[in-house]
This record gives sequence, C-alpha cells and structure tokens, in this order.
Amino acid sequence: MDPLSEVLSLLKMRSYVSSGFDAGGDWSLRFQLQSDIIKCYAVEDGACWLAVDGVEAPVWLEKGDCFVLPSGRPFRLTSDLRLPPMDSRQVFPPAQPGGVVQLNGGGALFLVGSRFTVSGGHAPALLRMMPAIVHVRKTSDQAAIRWSVERMREELRDSRPGGELIARHLAHMMLVQTLRLHLDEGDLEPGWFAALTDPRLGAAIRAMHEAPARRWTLQSLASEAGMSRTVFAQRFRETAGETPMDYLTRWRMLLACESLDAERQPVSTVSRALGYESESAFSSAFKRVIGCTPGKYARTSRGDSAARA
Repeated sequence: MDPLSEVLSLLKMRSYVSSGFDAGGDWSLRFQLQSDIIKCYAVEDGACWLAVDGVEAPVWLEKGDCFVLPSGRPFRLTSDLRLPPMDSRQVFPPAQPGGVVQLNGGGALFLVGSRFTVSGGHAPALLRMMPAIVHVRKTSDQAAIRWSVERMREELRDSRPGGELIARHLAHMMLVQTLRLHLDEGDLEPGWFAALTDPRLGAAIRAMHEAPARRWTLQSLASEAGMSRTVFAQRFRETAGETPMDYLTRWRMLLACESLDAERQPVSTVSRALGYESESAFSSAFKRVIGCTPGKYARTSRGDSAARA
C-alpha cells in the first residue's frame, strides 16, 4: 500500500452530516476549531470568500468550486472580508441531515457540504499531516466531488438501509480524491505532502512505510533516496518540516495506536513489532508523539469502544 493510502486508512470516519447553506445580503461567519472534523463543500450558486487560520491569502470561491478542509482549523466564510464575523453557532442549529440553513433570506450563495468526525486518540496527529485547505478548480474534478457531496446528502437525508456504510465510503473517497488532486498541483507548502511528491524523498518515505521496524539510520534512508546523508537530511527537513528520524518515529507511533486500539495488542508486543528493543524506549517515544503513555492510550481507547457498544 502506498504511504497516502496507509495514512488515510488509519482515519476512522464516523458521525456523518450533510446539509445546505443558503445566504443572502452581507454576511460573515466564523467557524470554531474542530480538531476532529473534516469538511467538504461545493458551491452550487453565487460566490464568497474563504479565510482559514494560518493561511495567509483568503480564497475567492465561485459557482462550481469545491473545497475540503481536512485539518480542523478555524475558518471564516464571508461575502466581504471587511465585515466582522458572527459565530456560526448563532446561525447553525443542531445538525439536521439533508436540511438547509438560511441566512438573511438566502438567494446570493448556496453551498452544499458534508462533514464527518475522525475518531481515535491518534486522529489529531494524522490531521496535522493534512493541508489546511484543498481548493478544487478543474471542472472535471469538481463534478466528481459535487456528485459525492450530493450523494452523501441524499443517503443521510433519506435514511435508507445501508446509508451509513455508503456515507463512510463516500467520505473516504472524497478525502482521497481531493488529496490526490492536491498532490498533482505541485508547488506545495512545506510538509508531508511536499515530501511525498519529491521523487527522492518519496522513495525514503515509502521505504519507512514498507519496513517501519527496520533499524533505519540516516545513512540507510539517504541511500534509499539516492542522496548523500548531509544533503538528504537538509532537503528532508526543508521540505517536510521535520527530520527523517522524527517522521519515522511519528509513523511508528501512529501504527502503534492502530495496534493498541483496533487490534488490542499488548504494549510489549507492539513495542517489539515496531523494532524497539526496550519497552521503556518505546513508551517514551509514544508519550512524546501522542501525549500519553501506551497503557493509558489503550485503556482510554478500549473504554471508548465499550461505551459506543
């Protein structure tokens, strides 16, 4: 499996909602931080501005445009960037699948969108790897995204048998499709996606994913990339925003989360499977990346699973 597919396969999507937004007149809405939510929208009619926290330039959206916000950052949608924003919670009631929220009588902008939560204690670490915004501009690509959004909206509104499973597959499909388009654009901001599109750095990343338990060194990874150790280390850090060894550790810990959560393996087994000679060294790395000990993560994860059951 390629690195992008592996990363996305770890995302456990659930709690799907799809609805419409019909705005008129002058308006500005701010949507708060939602670190475990991915949002996908299509502009059916009209236009507006999108401003995402941490992204320098706002994006002008027009009829036909599609965009995905995979990183959970706060953002603003507005008819005019000079307007002070209103908290979106004052406008949007508790989600009603397939419903439409109207503002100022509507008529100037119509958006359809889907959102889905990502579960698991490792979700924040996964979402930090995602771009802040993916803006789909090509007409052929937009049609596919709009179809997915509308289909999810229909499935959730009609509550037909099997609808939740279809929604889950549509959510994964929309995310994979938009991220692939993002990779194809090139000229990406520094981060994991930029490293993945670099042929030499991508070869090193694929090697780490294929054999995460191998005793990788900076030299052996540089050899996979066909570069000198010094040049590889510098290029990886400049492109990915972290060192090769930091990335390797983070990927191992994400795999550890999956083993502790879904597979319910004991900490000692997970530690050995990922190439750690000592359980204490594994636990230290896990706490540094995930923010808690492996034992606590496993207990919390299993408790949440029991509660959902």
